[in-house]
Amino acid sequence: MTAAALAPRALYEEVAELVRQRIFRRELEPGSWIDEVKLAHEYGISRTPLREALKVLAAEGLVTMKVRRGAYVTEVSERDLAEVYHLLALLESDAAAVVAERATEAERKELQKLHRELEAALADRERFFALNERFHLRLLELANNRWRNQMVSDLRKVMKLHRRNSLLKSGRIEESLAEHRAVMEAIEQRDPEAARVGMQRHFRSGLEAAV
Repeated sequence: MTAAALAPRALYEEVAELVRQRIFRRELEPGSWIDEVKLAHEYGISRTPLREALKVLAAEGLVTMKVRRGAYVTEVSERDLAEVYHLLALLESDAAAVVAERATEAERKELQKLHRELEAALADRERFFALNERFHLRLLELANNRWRNQMVSDLRKVMKLHRRNSLLKSGRIEESLAEHRAVMEAIEQRDPEAARVGMQRHFRSGLEAAV
């Protein structure tokens, strides 16, 4: 892939997304050193936009810059993971409460449709993962607070660094669906507090399965 192929966004932003996806796919493992010379050669660019890209990823928490040693993919400890889940529980439970209180009938139907698709994807793990993320992100969009959305986006990126996806634990997908049902029921009933509690329970259970 050449530099010319990476337009029209700012080059460093394009490179940041390419490296970000390699991290999420575990092509660059947590704790591993990032070979800047090799990556720059692969992308057909100079090291300047690559270094700018790594600064972006460092600000997101995906990369750790070490003095005189270069850039490393961030390793997430159990404490890091617990802190991330704690904040996500606070932010997303608040969003669920807002949606339960304010969502229009059309928006509720949209969430119900997503939830039904999630239920139907039980046997297809990859599709289930994708739909689960879509459901959470759509809930945040409907709650309509861009500052909360930005914080959740960054926290979810760090959560993806963890080697063990909580949904991979035996029986966890079924538990997750049951927790989603409780949140959806609260939204249907226009019960903000029940939606808040249900989403907090969802993240507590997710953390227990992830550690």
